[in-house]
Amino acid sequence: MKKITIIAFTSVLLFIMALSSGNIGMDAEASTIRLLVDGNDITSLSSPLIVNDRTLIPIRFISEEIGAEVIWDGINRTVKVVIGDRNVLLRIDSYLVEYNNGAVYQLSDVAPLIINDRTYVPLRLISNALGIGIEWDEASRTVIVDSTKTSVMESFHDVKITSLTNNQIIDGKITITLSIGDQYKGIAKEVKLLLLDKDSATGFVVSGEKQLTRSLVYIPSIEENGAKIIALALYDENGKFVAGDTREVRIDVKPQMLINDIKDYGIYYDSVTFSPDVNFVPTYIDYELTKLDNNRVTNIKERDPFGSYTWTPSKESEGNYNLRMIAYDQAGKAYEGKTYTFTILVERYLAIRGVTKDMVINRPVTLLGSRNFDVTETQYIIKDLNTGAETVLTTIPYGGYTWFPGEGYSGDKALMVRVKDIYGTTRDSSYISVKIDGSPKVQLKGVGPNQVLTGDTKLSINTNAEFERVNYILTNNSTGAKRIIAKEVNVQDEITYKPVSTDGQNVSIVAEALYKGQKIYSDSVSFRVYLGELYGPKAIIEKDRFLEFASGMAKKSFEKTGMSAALQTAQAILETGWGQSLPVDKYSGKFSNNLFGIKGSSTNGSVTSNTWEVYNGTTYRVDAAFRAYNNVQESWDDHKGILLNLDRYKPFRDVMYHSSLGAWAVRRAGYATDPQYPLKLMRIINLYDLKELDRIKI
Repeated sequence: MKKITIIAFTSVLLFIMALSSGNIGMDAEASTIRLLVDGNDITSLSSPLIVNDRTLIPIRFISEEIGAEVIWDGINRTVKVVIGDRNVLLRIDSYLVEYNNGAVYQLSDVAPLIINDRTYVPLRLISNALGIGIEWDEASRTVIVDSTKTSVMESFHDVKITSLTNNQIIDGKITITLSIGDQYKGIAKEVKLLLLDKDSATGFVVSGEKQLTRSLVYIPSIEENGAKIIALALYDENGKFVAGDTREVRIDVKPQMLINDIKDYGIYYDSVTFSPDVNFVPTYIDYELTKLDNNRVTNIKERDPFGSYTWTPSKESEGNYNLRMIAYDQAGKAYEGKTYTFTILVERYLAIRGVTKDMVINRPVTLLGSRNFDVTETQYIIKDLNTGAETVLTTIPYGGYTWFPGEGYSGDKALMVRVKDIYGTTRDSSYISVKIDGSPKVQLKGVGPNQVLTGDTKLSINTNAEFERVNYILTNNSTGAKRIIAKEVNVQDEITYKPVSTDGQNVSIVAEALYKGQKIYSDSVSFRVYLGELYGPKAIIEKDRFLEFASGMAKKSFEKTGMSAALQTAQAILETGWGQSLPVDKYSGKFSNNLFGIKGSSTNGSVTSNTWEVYNGTTYRVDAAFRAYNNVQESWDDHKGILLNLDRYKPFRDVMYHSSLGAWAVRRAGYATDPQYPLKLMRIINLYDLKELDRIKI
């Protein structure tokens, strides 16, 4: 008799494909293979199948022939075989096999199949499950089952989890070591670690690498506590299961929170960096700083549990501190870490900002006193470098000062800031030398370069001298025609420009002001006038249908890329307002199908929508091109392509299987400037139970 050998997984795939195409029929195979159970020929009931040297046999008829009970659960699609004190639970289309009510788990190389309403399994699975002898006789093409013989359970794969034992307790972050046979090196392209619920045999990816590796790091969550199955799974380049191993474990997280780079009773200067080191996955962390001199508490809230934070206190805040990190789980429960005691000393700092050395100042500048201590008075001072004379430009309690220097300040000067601290001590910054051109100037305010005016706008001027009056002159840039839209206006007055169709679309405005009989002109500002119909953002689908709409695309993407479907869905919800605000072309109404507000051009060109710029201190809207797609699936794929391919998102890709880790990592990579972005995503995920989108089986 020939010993049973491990048959390649690819043969089973070919078998399934052949069945679906009709090229291999069950009856055709059955006519050439016999099935003997304890000497009885039961081939007529349901014969074995061989496809590419892989033998599949019907479990019900064999089990019943040797006196075993077969229990079919149509709701959960499971088959349970019981014989004496042994039993096995099989799940259709699942590689996970459960022996003796969960005493042992194993990954088969073929998931049980239903063919013509009969459940077929590989030979070795029957042998392992029932502990009986099963052999294949090549000469007579016969499967021989002998219940009087015993067999030893054998592994289906040359893959092992080497650092875990069955029923081991995992209480925090752990490195799991692996042994992977050489035969998988050319086949397996990805390694995943799955945490499965025992009842459903489904769960979540908790670690992984896009290459074969000897170890994986698993960071548990409080929510994962309980009896679980850790499954190591190898996949080929098409995402098909190749091989794996399992261990039964108990997750019982004992939260530990350390802060790296902080030493007890250490002394730090000017700033200190907190680098959290946690042994589980919290939703966020807080830092609580208690100043020992006066018990004043400073709370730094809702920070990244896996990213560093630098604290830069003021001079008044220097002293001795107790520092504690507090982590919060998904339910909002707090876990307190170790208390650190340290000292921070702060050197007083004062400098003037808004100008640079030897800068030519010929327009308004905003001067700012940059400091790290509290003040009651701030003065901005100019010094004549030729005479040494100082002049106070302004005296204010604190803050910045916008200054438009006039003729009296022209020449080589120096600027500084002088403050009075809370103790009454006067302190000066260093001087910064500048060159000032204070010749009479006019600045136009109220419209900016390339702005598109669609209605009335307020215009005014800013000057650095005593001007008498001002004219506002509009030019049609296409024809050269000019008209005065406001004549001999008081310099301090604001006027309203009401665009009309005869002005043209490509126009410019200049302010003409009179100074001592001389006409002084502002910069000419070119912009567009559009008085036609405008289109605003539109919905892609009804709001109450968007969750199903987005999660469907997210699930497909997750199956293809491994990127958390929960995270993808939450991003789509947050960034489109539940699908109610997608860019359209403001002039034509062309719909973009752009779910993520990506600028540029794509498969369907672009649409013109609004973005913001600043000119002479005024924020205004300008046109910008946003990518347009033929359908939303293209938009979805384009967005995922950015996250999957740009170098900056490599740290995100390392944890993209996990919705919480991924939410913080994508923000850390620069995807969003909003510090609340990860928390907003996680709130959506928790509120709508989106994590279930990431649930898989093996």
